[in-house]
Amino acid sequence: MRFLLLNHIQNAYQSLRSNRLRSYLTMFGVTIGVASITTILALSAGASKVVSDQVDALGGNIAVVRPGAASTDPISSLTDVKPHRDFAASTLTEYDLSLIKQLDHVQYAAPLMILGGSVKADTTAPDSTPIVASTPDLAIISGLEIRDGQFLDDSISPDTAVIGTQLSVNIFGTEQAIGKTLTARGKTFTVIGVLKRMDDPINYNSIDFDNAVIINLVSGKQLNQGLSQIQQINIRSDSVANLNQTIIDSNKKLLESHRGENDFSILSGDQISQPTSQLFYAIAGVTAAVAAISLLVGGIGIMNIMLVSVAERTREIGIRKALGASNSDIAAQFLIESLAIGIGGGISGFLLGYALAFAISTFLTFDPILNWQIAAVALGISLVMGTFFGLYPAIRAARKDPIDSLREYS
Repeated sequence: MRFLLLNHIQNAYQSLRSNRLRSYLTMFGVTIGVASITTILALSAGASKVVSDQVDALGGNIAVVRPGAASTDPISSLTDVKPHRDFAASTLTEYDLSLIKQLDHVQYAAPLMILGGSVKADTTAPDSTPIVASTPDLAIISGLEIRDGQFLDDSISPDTAVIGTQLSVNIFGTEQAIGKTLTARGKTFTVIGVLKRMDDPINYNSIDFDNAVIINLVSGKQLNQGLSQIQQINIRSDSVANLNQTIIDSNKKLLESHRGENDFSILSGDQISQPTSQLFYAIAGVTAAVAAISLLVGGIGIMNIMLVSVAERTREIGIRKALGASNSDIAAQFLIESLAIGIGGGISGFLLGYALAFAISTFLTFDPILNWQIAAVALGISLVMGTFFGLYPAIRAARKDPIDSLREYS
């Protein structure tokens, strides 16, 4: 049996080598598809590690509440999840925030109300500039450090703002912005603080704080017709040991507040570490589309080339059957050839995918991650492609009548 398998592998190698260009072109479709999937998984793992490291650096006792039930589908979590600012309507309210603050082990809790609109001063900020309405607890929970001035304070005027360092440069032309005024959605705010540069646009808050305006929640409601549209509530428990109990208590209180509707999700640990960058979603969408098309084209290419091979080797099949080869022997020979094409494309796609991931990461703030799970996915896709699309040609070859096969080219 072992000798027969080695013989099949040797025959497959010789057959593919005799048609090198055709074999390489067939592998190419599989290569592109596997490379696309490898790229997105490597970048996903890298983005998740960045956020995970941030949460761990903050003490590991952080949880977040977001509107909508948590997704259990890993594919949709990569391609369908939108940043918090894209939610049309949030189910989280100030009352929910007050309930969470009253829990025994909650040390701090801060809302995130993310608004769109223009930000202007000496010059106009980019349209993507986030306007974040929150409370003073946000700085403590998220580890925001002040470069100049101070953070939000309930004891001072609500018409004050804290801005990111890069935004200060963009709209004032300097990092020294204390006391200057800006307008956000037509309302004037006085800058009382400038954040230290963070250089981490990918974080669990989905906010690039270097380019953000942070205002008081009261002012945020005024800019939103008096309504609080909370997209996230950040929670910090008094210890890591009490985080799970805090999550349980928060979930219970919110279910009561929402009349039993599970229209929210409470995340912690690795759950928070899902990629949250808009750029990542764009990369994910493009690579997923390319992967789907390339894998389909590559699979059709494998089937087509194997059918051609079956037709070209009809006489060989007849001779092998005449000498005692069984249908399973013939099917195995052609299936091994198909698997070789799939695995070859998978290996080259895996290497190409990581090369692309590292190339893309030069424009990002994180590096892709190399792990065995991604390699297993690439190999699994290759095996499935080779088996699924090579099965029909292999069966067709096995079912050929030996007499007709010998007669066809006699």
